[in-house]
Amino acid sequence: MKKISVDTIKKLRDESGAPVIRVKKVLEEFADLPAQAGEQRALALLKKEGFEKAIRREGRATGAGVISTYSHHSGKIVSAVELLCETDFVARNDLFSQLGKNLAMQVASMKPADTKRLLEQDFIKDSAKKVQDLVKEVIAKTGENVRVGRIFRMELGEK
Repeated sequence: MKKISVDTIKKLRDESGAPVIRVKKVLEEFADLPAQAGEQRALALLKKEGFEKAIRREGRATGAGVISTYSHHSGKIVSAVELLCETDFVARNDLFSQLGKNLAMQVASMKPADTKRLLEQDFIKDSAKKVQDLVKEVIAKTGENVRVGRIFRMELGEK
């Protein structure tokens, strides 16, 4: 059996949010493949498992969160996104904060009419992902239900 490096385990854990032991076990399952192919298959499986966990968390109450804002450098567009989670601990997490910033920028750039349409949009920084995929990734990594609440966008001169 091939030895699995700690760096590989750490890399996949950071990308998937899965526990270290699960990452190691999945990498062992694909140990017979070339290193790159094994890592890709392991990451795909770990992300799939994370998304499945996210679906199971959807019903949980989201009483904590933040309001993230974005102001365009021109000073003529501003947006706000209510991002909700289960605990204050996750609300203060850098991953959660970054999601809020990205969503506020998405709202400013893409002008979604409502939250449902926002979640269906391609992500402006990576069109291979939908906005809802970003939210699911944070759910998988934090282990908490995360959802987008209200959104707001205002542009100077727009009625």
